[in-house]
Amino acid sequence: MSKKNTSRGGTPPDSQSDQRAVWNAALPDRGLGADALHRDLSTAMIAFHEAQARRIGMGGAEHKVFGALASLGVATPGQLAKLSGFTTGAITGIIDRLERAGYAKREPNPNDRRSLLVRPLQQEKVRAALFPAFQSLSQSMKELASRYTAEELGAIHRYLAETTDVLKRETEKLAEVERN
Repeated sequence: MSKKNTSRGGTPPDSQSDQRAVWNAALPDRGLGADALHRDLSTAMIAFHEAQARRIGMGGAEHKVFGALASLGVATPGQLAKLSGFTTGAITGIIDRLERAGYAKREPNPNDRRSLLVRPLQQEKVRAALFPAFQSLSQSMKELASRYTAEELGAIHRYLAETTDVLKRETEKLAEVERN
């Protein structure tokens, strides 16, 4: 993994098409171009989280919102919508399903009588059910990371962080189009 080429820190390509060619050439293992590899990664992540969610009787959306709610401790539906990227209408349905399953509870907001607060329930049960798979994933990812140098891991980290930022900006563009 320590061979260096222009995709990992050599002379930068001169154009975007050169960059794409370098990136695609750096992915011979699976025969996937960069765009296909991104889709494959996204699909694998969604499938993992869906499988986890099914273990506790949730769908992926409920699992995602429950995770956000558990990290906050208490939240308004609007906060959950903003944090998760779901619309407020979708959040209402997700909270309904979480509440029916016993994973969340709505209560009046003492600071704003027009608003509700949502609290997570059964956090320990969820944690206990999901921990083994996340522990296994964490161990597998540590083993994967051990194959890379600190410099390569730094580049991977920067790439993933910048990819996340790009996705957030592009999502906001789509939301802006919907608002107009």
